[in-house]
Amino acid sequence: MWGALKPAEPAGTCDLCFFQERPIRMAVQWFYLSFYALWFLGLMSIILTIYWMQLWHGGFAWDGTVLMFNYHPVLMVVGLVVLYSAASLLYRLPQSWTGPKLPWKIGHAALHLLAFILTVLGLVAVFQLHRRSKITNLYSLHSWLGIVTVFLFACQWFLGFVVFLLPWASVWLRSLLKPIHLFFGAIILSLSIASVISGINEKLFFSLNNATQPYSSLPGEAIFANSLGMLVVVFGLLVLYILLASSWKRPEPGILTEGQPLLRDGE
Repeated sequence: MWGALKPAEPAGTCDLCFFQERPIRMAVQWFYLSFYALWFLGLMSIILTIYWMQLWHGGFAWDGTVLMFNYHPVLMVVGLVVLYSAASLLYRLPQSWTGPKLPWKIGHAALHLLAFILTVLGLVAVFQLHRRSKITNLYSLHSWLGIVTVFLFACQWFLGFVVFLLPWASVWLRSLLKPIHLFFGAIILSLSIASVISGINEKLFFSLNNATQPYSSLPGEAIFANSLGMLVVVFGLLVLYILLASSWKRPEPGILTEGQPLLRDGE
């Protein structure tokens, strides 16, 4: 009687379904495992940066003093690394793969804009300190990396807004510029990580340049900040892994239909 209710299937169909669904489930599980690990690392990077500035450098104050500078590393980690990564990974969420794309585009642009605003505030903090203390601007490799990164970030956001969010651009133009947009997105993230790492190192060289606690003796602050730097590197590598994994990319229009699973291995 059960056989009468169930349509006949070709031989081997169930076995084929089993072998198709297994990599799909594994891809979904690996995505969410990587996703939750990523945001744990990002949150820890922010908390540890705040703790570093609070414990070893006196906390925060927006008054043009060295306490104002302490906002600089925090805002750069939050804006240029964590929020930038969040905006970049928005299209990797399986929930974004079906339905209208416009809300996800707006969210992508808005998160990037918020990240850019926080990054600019981080630059204001350091330039204000330099101006009041009569310190030369943009003389170190760290500052050069940072300015180039922020400049590319601004160009990337403007290009994305004009070409991909506004409705005037043709499909041909968007298809032409999309690989460039994706390439520079990964480049900016890599430069952001390099800027943060070089900034941590530069701050330690300035802070631990006395005879009692030289950087080379690895005092507590050096161990803590070096560990923070390694955490930021691991975070950035995981973001790049998720961005580059082909099985987690948003399918092109027409590839994903309503009855298909969200994640397909190798797509």
